[in-house]
Amino acid sequence: MTAGESSGSVVRRILLGSQLRRLRESRGITREAAGYSIRASESKISRMELGRVSFKSRDVEDLLTLYGVMDEAERNALLSLAKEANLTGWWHSYSDVLPGWFQTYIGLEGAASLIRVYEVQFINGLLQTEAYAHAVVERGMKAAAAGKAGGGGRSGRSGRGGRVNQADVDRRVALRLERQKLLVSERAPRFQCILDEAALRRPYGDREVMRGQIQHLIDISERPNVTLQVMPFTFGGHAGESGAFTMLSFPESDLSDVVYLEQLTGALYLDKREEVAQYERVMAELRSDCPNPADSRDLLRGLLQLT
Repeated sequence: MTAGESSGSVVRRILLGSQLRRLRESRGITREAAGYSIRASESKISRMELGRVSFKSRDVEDLLTLYGVMDEAERNALLSLAKEANLTGWWHSYSDVLPGWFQTYIGLEGAASLIRVYEVQFINGLLQTEAYAHAVVERGMKAAAAGKAGGGGRSGRSGRGGRVNQADVDRRVALRLERQKLLVSERAPRFQCILDEAALRRPYGDREVMRGQIQHLIDISERPNVTLQVMPFTFGGHAGESGAFTMLSFPESDLSDVVYLEQLTGALYLDKREEVAQYERVMAELRSDCPNPADSRDLLRGLLQLT
């Protein structure tokens, strides 16, 4: 199975869920009644309609019957979509170190035709060097171990006494490097990234790690599908005051744009038109206020000389 096929399964799951929701609402059927028809809860119907769970053919058949979909061609099309939506993603082999809430994101990322990100804390994962990624992951897992000892913090694996498990660090970094292949693949999406200068000046790893990371940003920003801009300190306050976010757009016309917001113990996926529109405006303003890509590369070269 190719990465494109497994990523596409996530999109198909969301498409099928949205179609089932539209059918249910058009018939005036509640989620509770729909759940009863397939021997499930209202919350499972909600998860199905959001594309958060896999689909059983029997459940889809029963729902289509409940919704009055009797045309054989229409039923077969939706049942085929259900089968395609259940393909296992390539990232499943990393499930031992991959939070469940992030698996959906990887699938969406792999299926997107346009990825737009704004970062403040660190370099975006798709642009990190292996050495920088190691430093970021180790720092995050140490924080998780400390938080776990204190009764809170991001979930993560650590050794006894709060020590970081180096094998888990290596696995997480390997997953990140695997994701990065997307940007240089035959079906690479357009990638537009805005980095706050703070992300460039905050050191992860030693001096050589940071120098290697900045040089990598200069190099990859030359790729035709990558647009990299830096929001400099000198600009002052700007539209990105709410923090980092990612916007994903897809070639499928039936699938709306998704805004991804990562939190300490989970993530939000926003797809309501009015919410997405607000982030569209913020992204457009950030791109307009930042130095253009060529000037941003000059800013990176200047930072490289200072590092």
